Parts: sequence; structure tokens; C-alpha cells
Amino acid sequence: MAEASVYVRLTRAQIRGQLAYRGSFVMNCLAQAIAQAADLVVIAVVFSRVAALGGFDIHSVLLFYAFSGLSFGLADMFVGSIERLPTYIRTGTFDVVLVRPLGTLMQLFASDFQLRRIGRALTAFGTLVYVLSTADVHWSPAKILLLVLTPLAGAAIFGSIFVAANSVSFWFIDARELANSVTYGGSYLTSYPITVFNEWLRALLAYVVPGAFVAYYPALTLLDHADPLGAPLWLGWLDTPVALLAATAAALIWRTAVRHYRGTGS
Repeated sequence: MAEASVYVRLTRAQIRGQLAYRGSFVMNCLAQAIAQAADLVVIAVVFSRVAALGGFDIHSVLLFYAFSGLSFGLADMFVGSIERLPTYIRTGTFDVVLVRPLGTLMQLFASDFQLRRIGRALTAFGTLVYVLSTADVHWSPAKILLLVLTPLAGAAIFGSIFVAANSVSFWFIDARELANSVTYGGSYLTSYPITVFNEWLRALLAYVVPGAFVAYYPALTLLDHADPLGAPLWLGWLDTPVALLAATAAALIWRTAVRHYRGTGS
């Protein structure tokens, strides 16, 4: 609880500093929103040529995109600063992190909080509102709960991917591009139905990463859309338990990686 309090205070201070230059902040948010919207253009171009993609119409694909984009945007905003880990290790700054009386992950999360990253989440949220206002969804209290939990569980899954992917920096000095290919690549892949990928990539996304629980399975459950691959609809309700398992696995990988670290004072 004390670490969370410190994280909130550090984050609040950084937000105040970033809002001091409001013009720059608005432009940065707009740039993030446009970057996220570029994927929307790709989807529009694809559906100008085809009526369905992997067995899904444009409304379903937009729902995948919205859940994925919102989840990634939230994860990038709250834990994306861990991307600076390779620099900390290379310059020896991580030794300072180790001697402070706070958790290493929490310090890295709070080291460079960028509120401008909310631009990505806002674009995805706007798409989500549009899709839900036009799609034929049979609402129930359970589905409303699923709608609320899905972006949070997806953010936890992406956050776990951020931590696990960047942990390789303890073994490889400059693995930032490798980590980015997993995190940003994962965001791109989860924006589309897994039916468009080949079998081994579907297995990777569903059971190893597990990106299919970010958007694909919850969206199928929300739309009551049968899975072309034959998976049951109740898989969509497992996004939160899967997110907890992913967070636990990421924490174990992080702990192992930190123990492997040999800094300047070791």
C-alpha cells in the first residue's frame, strides 16, 4: 500500500509537470491518437476490398481493434516506462533502483509516466463507443461487467508482456527492439481475428502470450458470435483469470531476471 501511495504521488507530480506546457501536451496526445488511428485506415482499406475477414464483418473487427487498442493504450501509459530498462542497465542507473526501499518494478513504472499516451486509448475508446452503438448486442448485467473488465484484463495482459519482454535486457545488453517487437507487435496482432493467422501463430496467441484473451474471445462472447475455429463462447469470461495468471508469470520472470543482474556494485 505504501508503494502504491508513492507511485500515485510521483505520477501526480509528473502529470502536473506535463500539463504545465498544455500546447505541447495536446499536440503529443494528438500524435498518439493519429498513430492509433492509422490502424483504422488499414482496416477500412481491407474492407473496401472484402466483405469479411477471417469470417467476421467490419463491426466485429472494429470491436477487436477497440478492445486491443484500449488495453494497449492503458498498459503503455501505466507501465510503458519500463522500456527505459535497457538504458538503466547499460548506464548502471539500475543499481540506484536496487538500493531504494521500494519495489523495483514500481520505481520503473513511476520513473517516466507519460499522460500523452492516453491519446491511443482515447482513439480506441471512441471506436468502442461507435461499434457498441451500431452493433446488435443483447445486453445483460453480465455482459456489461464483461465490457468493463475486458479492457482492464487486456491492460494487465499487455502490462505482463511489457515486463516479461523487457526482462530479457538483463541477459542481452540492448534488447529494446526485441522487446518492442513483442509488445507493439502483440498489439497489432490482437487487433485482428486470430482466424486470419496460421495454426502455430493462433496457438501462440491463444495459449502462450495469451493475446487472444485481450480482444478475440471477449468480443465473441459479447457479440454471441460463434467461433469459426470451434472454441466455446465461455472462453471470453476467462480474460480476467488469464490476466492474473499472466501477471503472476511476469512477476516470476522479473524476479528471476533481477536476481541474475550483476551491477557495478556486485
